[in-house]
Amino acid sequence: MKKRIGFSVTTGLLLLGLRLGIAEEVRGEVPRPPRFVTAEEWGSQPDPIGDDRRHTPRYVTLHHAGVVWTPDRDPVTFLRNLQAWGKRRPELEPPPRNTYWPDLPYHFLIASDGQIFAGRPVIYEPESNTQYELAGHLGVELMGNFEEQRPSQPQVESAVRLVAWLLAEHGLPVSAISTHAKVAAGQTSCPGRDFARYLEGEPAPFPEWVAQVLQGQTPQIELGPPLEGGPTQVIGTSAAESATEQAVIE
Repeated sequence: MKKRIGFSVTTGLLLLGLRLGIAEEVRGEVPRPPRFVTAEEWGSQPDPIGDDRRHTPRYVTLHHAGVVWTPDRDPVTFLRNLQAWGKRRPELEPPPRNTYWPDLPYHFLIASDGQIFAGRPVIYEPESNTQYELAGHLGVELMGNFEEQRPSQPQVESAVRLVAWLLAEHGLPVSAISTHAKVAAGQTSCPGRDFARYLEGEPAPFPEWVAQVLQGQTPQIELGPPLEGGPTQVIGTSAAESATEQAVIE
């Protein structure tokens, strides 16, 4: 069972202009957030998180799991295993990765079919194996490894809708969208080049899609062909299915 959580902004939402670098007022109702599976619905069993980990969101930071996703994998099992592993890191991982994670490291996670799962409560800062100021970041992870496979259309569409809602919910500008590689420069390639391609460049497609959602529009989200020397298989599909899709794109 999935739950829809309603949210709307009717006036006064300020967005940072993507090209002009100035704020413009957007009036009208912002679309409702996408459906997502709550932590209770997927069976989350977090340990308590201390009040010293509370934070005020200032960024929405995108990640990938860094683990190749195959069609037979179950996202709920993945979430439960990740949560259990986080609690056991002190006994399983060598320093400096042996820090204790009482809950999932991310606030939302998106499966290959576009399903969104709630993770750590947004009132608490995330976790990371890299060094950067965690407070202020809302972590959104896409399942998969986008150095070795490509994100699916449903995944990216869900990410766009989710990020737009998070920006509206917390009164943040589009410029607050970031990536793990940007905030932990030189430490990681996350969220992987085949997803990062949509968050880089001028203008970057992903922030523009998000801005259109915030303006009450329906963006035309079109994913590009495989990068030269990059992965060719789309997450959640077989190699044959990806080859057929590539032929259609080309």
